[in-house]
Amino acid sequence: MLRAEVSASYQELSEDVERVSENPTDETEGEMEVHEDASSVILPAVFLVYQTISDFREKLKHPVMSVSYKEVSLYDAPGIAFYPGKARLLSCKHHYYDHIPPLINPGQPGDIECTTQRINYTDPFTNQTMKYALVVQGPRDVKKKELVFLQFHLNGTDQDFSAIDYLLFSSFQEFINSPEKAEFMKDCESSYSSWKFSGGFRTWVKMSLVKTKEEDGSETVEFKQETSVVNYIDQRTKPRSDQLFFVVFEWKDPFIQTVQDIVTANPWNMIALLCGIFLALFKAADFAKLSVKWMIKIRKRHLKRSRQVMNHIN
Repeated sequence: MLRAEVSASYQELSEDVERVSENPTDETEGEMEVHEDASSVILPAVFLVYQTISDFREKLKHPVMSVSYKEVSLYDAPGIAFYPGKARLLSCKHHYYDHIPPLINPGQPGDIECTTQRINYTDPFTNQTMKYALVVQGPRDVKKKELVFLQFHLNGTDQDFSAIDYLLFSSFQEFINSPEKAEFMKDCESSYSSWKFSGGFRTWVKMSLVKTKEEDGSETVEFKQETSVVNYIDQRTKPRSDQLFFVVFEWKDPFIQTVQDIVTANPWNMIALLCGIFLALFKAADFAKLSVKWMIKIRKRHLKRSRQVMNHIN
């Protein structure tokens, strides 16, 4: 019986040794499996690195527009430059809380309670034509709904339509402090848009201010306007061929809008992500190396044990 057990063990060990000798590439196949497992980790990591760098470059090329609002109680009084032509300013007053008292003697000279400045300068687009502008200080107190009400008079015209041009610029005080007011107005006319208001109507202009921050750190200012127009009912007794112009300027709300481009690509986030990816790659490489060593060690131990058993039986 003992002889039968020894024979069975000998036969089993011989089969194991034969299997090992017949398949000398088992160890190599194990190493290949480990390398395949490592490749399955490395390839996605390499793709993730490429995708991260590509996303970062795209965000640098396409910044995101950011819009913020700042509430103020007092604006810097804007400058309102009128180009009346043959029209004459009859009256100019500051009122509050959207209340304009009834007109007294419309068409007749009234009180001019606004700060005004008359100036002549060369047309910035032709450099030949002289232009005449009447610059008026605009409203400041938005909390009290301050407004400026102006009345112009045009004593007859040979044109089919009558209108007065005007433009807005950001600071009346900057205009007053400027030593070269003519150049200042030329720059304003080149930078800002102009609008019109017609005779025979009261045009109510509500202004809002938009500041845009450029990439070089400079800041530009733009005015947005909402206008409403109502017909003026001329109740003067005698028919006249002259025209009356009425215009109101007021701030729409106490919010200054600031627009700027923000680059959402954060280099520190990208560096942290890449560090994490490279750490994972190193961990995968270490794991593959240890796995190969472990498989080689187990295989050698198994072969050594098999040889010892064979020698013992022999």
